Amino acid sequence: MNQEVNKYLNSLKKWKEELTKLREIILESGLNEEFKWMHPCYTDNGKNIVLIHEFKDYCAILFHKGALLKDSENILIQQTENVQSARQIRFTDLPEIFELEPIIKQYINEAIGIEKSGINVIKKKTSDFEIPKELEQIFEENPDFEIAFTNLTAGRKRGYLLHFNNTKQSKTKISRIEKNMERIKDGYGLNDCTCGLSKRKPNCDGSHKQLETEKNYD
Repeated sequence: MNQEVNKYLNSLKKWKEELTKLREIILESGLNEEFKWMHPCYTDNGKNIVLIHEFKDYCAILFHKGALLKDSENILIQQTENVQSARQIRFTDLPEIFELEPIIKQYINEAIGIEKSGINVIKKKTSDFEIPKELEQIFEENPDFEIAFTNLTAGRKRGYLLHFNNTKQSKTKISRIEKNMERIKDGYGLNDCTCGLSKRKPNCDGSHKQLETEKNYD
């Protein structure tokens, strides 16, 4: 067992029992235990297979090539619109994990087989995502904003394009673009932390709600 994983689990105030059980299930598959991205990660010949992580409202096992799994039980979740390959199984208590243990093992074995086969998820390039005409119009009116958007990383650009296009109404698209203009100018992605409190930077873990609570008490 990886000592960094031991420290990580012992430091948890929530989801410790659930993630410890998931760890046991995964280790039975023969995968190697490593510690990557501040979380327990399980590999086969150096290839990432699954990862376990915790959030405020749930904990989860994440399959790095989950999009290729058959998902016969229809339990895999795409964490955000911008995630093309990984998929989660989420849990809110320990009994759920015990109930799904045989299925979790089945999915892990399938994930190992997919990695051994060499199959990869075919990902869409940023250029494959449609730029809404509303965004193009704002670019024409605000060249500095276009430069800021162009300078974003490919993943951040994809996230915004998915968000802007995930509505048919032009009015809503414009509203979403305008709401995120300052974030884009500052180089932040759609889900990046801007409050400075998140423990999972650049991702937001909901710590900004502390600021909102403090503001309400002022």
